[in-house]
Amino acid sequence: MTAPASLPYPLGVTVVDGGLNVAVYSETATEVLFCSFDDQEQETRTALPSRTGYVWHGFVEGAGVGTRYGLRVDGPWDPEHGVRHNVHKLLLDPHALAISGDYEWDQRLFGHDMNEPLRMDGTDSAGAMPKCVVVDRDFDWGDDRPTPYNRVPMDRTIVYETHVKGFTKRLPGVPEELQGTYAGFAHPKAIEHFQRLGVTSIELLPVHQFVQENTLKDKGLRNYWGYNTIGFFAPHNEYSSSGDRGQQVTEFKAMVKALHEAGLEVILDVVYNHTAEGNHMGPMLSFKGLDNGAYYRLVEEQRDAYFDTTGTGNSLNVSHPAALGLIMDSLRYWVTEMHVDGFRFDLATTLTRQGGDASLHSAFLDMTLQDPVLAPVKLIAEPWDIAGYQVGGFPAEWSEWNGKFRDDVRDFWSGADSLLGTTAQRVLGSPDVYQPSRRSPLCSVNMITAHDGFTLADLTAYNRKHNDANGEDNQDGESDNKSFNNGAEGPTDDPTVNERRMRARKNFLATLLLSTGVPMLLGGDEMGRTQGGNNNAYCQDTEISWYDWDAVDHELLDFTREVIRLRQESPALRPAWYREAPGAGAEDTVVLKRSDDEEFAEGDWDNPDARTITFVLAHEGEDAFALLLNSAENGVEFTVPAAPNGEWELALSSDPEQRVAGAVTTLIVRDSSFTLLRSRA
Repeated sequence: MTAPASLPYPLGVTVVDGGLNVAVYSETATEVLFCSFDDQEQETRTALPSRTGYVWHGFVEGAGVGTRYGLRVDGPWDPEHGVRHNVHKLLLDPHALAISGDYEWDQRLFGHDMNEPLRMDGTDSAGAMPKCVVVDRDFDWGDDRPTPYNRVPMDRTIVYETHVKGFTKRLPGVPEELQGTYAGFAHPKAIEHFQRLGVTSIELLPVHQFVQENTLKDKGLRNYWGYNTIGFFAPHNEYSSSGDRGQQVTEFKAMVKALHEAGLEVILDVVYNHTAEGNHMGPMLSFKGLDNGAYYRLVEEQRDAYFDTTGTGNSLNVSHPAALGLIMDSLRYWVTEMHVDGFRFDLATTLTRQGGDASLHSAFLDMTLQDPVLAPVKLIAEPWDIAGYQVGGFPAEWSEWNGKFRDDVRDFWSGADSLLGTTAQRVLGSPDVYQPSRRSPLCSVNMITAHDGFTLADLTAYNRKHNDANGEDNQDGESDNKSFNNGAEGPTDDPTVNERRMRARKNFLATLLLSTGVPMLLGGDEMGRTQGGNNNAYCQDTEISWYDWDAVDHELLDFTREVIRLRQESPALRPAWYREAPGAGAEDTVVLKRSDDEEFAEGDWDNPDARTITFVLAHEGEDAFALLLNSAENGVEFTVPAAPNGEWELALSSDPEQRVAGAVTTLIVRDSSFTLLRSRA
């Protein structure tokens, strides 16, 4: 009987009547083999007999859901011309929906120094490689539908950046067998924290399948953050409590469904700028052996070297249809089949590089904006890579991590000179960055801290990084953190130091959550999570990174909940536009005053000694607010502006002794603190 005709699309493995349709892209291969494995690791090879364009395809009879497989690709080994085929190496399918197992590093099996001859001694890599898995794609979503039906408006969005494993690994109430897993993240105890806190959108550090680096294994460490992707469609298998033969897909979907039922969005931190294969000395796991030059940007003058703007050894070749198509297919899959609500793109500037230079009109940006599946979801750029800084440079439909907000607000609260004008811009949604291109302040994802760097507690408790546990002699991680230990390095029993630290943490949280734009809260900052001064905990899959639920700072947690509650119930604290902005009406207004209630005059903004500012924020028909900031080392008497709706009352302050009574006209705001006043409509 003649095997059914195969199709060149969709790429990857598709379950069809009687077997599998397999389609693999490679322009440079001479043969592509589909290799299935039974439970005794016995391998069966099936050559893909057809080629349409550069897609090899074939039908594999009798195989179906649960089949474990890999690919072998024959062809020339010619690194000097950018080609690296080796049929002795089992490769992962770039479109695999699940991956089972990890790999055991062996330079002989996985990597070749470009200066050494290729070892074709018959040694095979299959036993040390993870395997792809054919999965059952059916799932009962009930009433849950993909974005845009459950989208949270940007003006109400509060992002919570966290980690599937770290958040739940020690969470009381979650059964031990579920801690650190997708199921644990969907547990009512986890969801309860998000709901009581008031955040709307959970941004997960990478959950695409990643692998462990040999360099970390040699040190007894593990990649924790997950920025070492090898499977752009597969949920990371270690986060599954139910197995890795496809169960991780079902468990991830169940997690998303549970979070949606609780009113929470799911945003994925995605790493499409590079892969785990690194440079010429890195392992060959998938793309290198399939079609090296199609998937990676190579140095034109030296095709055995990789163009690298990520600091990892390689960069995806987004100017090539194969690599760009892979990214787009992956994004659509996570929206349509996994129901995620948005993406934060790691080192997104790399994805905009066509011929090496970043471009606002790159194919990647154009495709995301015209794609009917992707256009409605939240798209957030990390707008830089190691070769360029593009804050403000992405299209109007995109949001951006605003690194300027982080740096300027840190400087302001540390008492730096001449920061008043810049800080005003940040609090108002960075109009200096976004208004020239008529972009909304809601394009600005504001942050004080993120996974990369100090936590908020450590930002206010350490002057220096303490990364010795990372095994690099404290040479890794950022050295200029704009941090201040408030009088002692690390933990202390000094009540004065601890009181200053608490004030500083509240100042940062309030500035973040009361500023125009979309706030992003680093998970754990709301409860004082510390990493012991480690500002580069990417390799700390340990108690250094896991949330310590026995050490929650309840005063800080209650404060954070209150600021979020105020923001969500008060339109004046979350405007889409201010009156001065293009296209705005009169319902949102802001007035900026000096501490003496006078308008700012020429030269005031650049006054190196200026440390105080008042923002009067109003929304027509709603409560108005006056936000008083004082970063000086001494208390300052503010002349309080007239209340728009009646007398001012105290809404919040980082000073626990702040009091407001009656028709207040002046108010002393103590050193390094803020006060928020409310005038009820």
